Parts: sequence; C-alpha cells; structure tokens
Amino acid sequence: MSEADATTLDALVGQLERAAEQLRSGDLSADAAATVVEDCAALASQASAELERRAREAQRDPLPGQDTLL
Repeated sequence: MSEADATTLDALVGQLERAAEQLRSGDLSADAAATVVEDCAALASQASAELERRAREAQRDPLPGQDTLL
C-alpha cells in the first residue's frame, strides 16, 4: 500500500469522524443533521470503494512464495 493510498483512506476516516462529532454535539438543526448523514453515506461509499480497489489490487499480485506452478 502506497503512502497516497493510506492518505486517501485516512482523509475519509477523518471526515467521517468529524461528521460523527457534529452529529453527537446536538448543535445541528434537523435539516443540517440530515445533510451530514447524507454526506456520511457518500464518504462511507468512497471508503468502501477504496478498500475494494485495494483488495482487488492485492489479489492480482501473488504473495511471496506463491508463484504459479508450470
């Protein structure tokens, strides 16, 4: 995993954590809270897509010592 990959996922997690803090604070109006919840769903979807991409990428490369037999 490259540093850029880790940064992307870390950024998404950070955004989700900040959104959760906003929701827990109780300072948001109902409309604002609904918008934050929608944003969280979009962020979670992005994080899921990134994890899926990493999983597919990891499957492409054989593990060390797991070369194909001739």
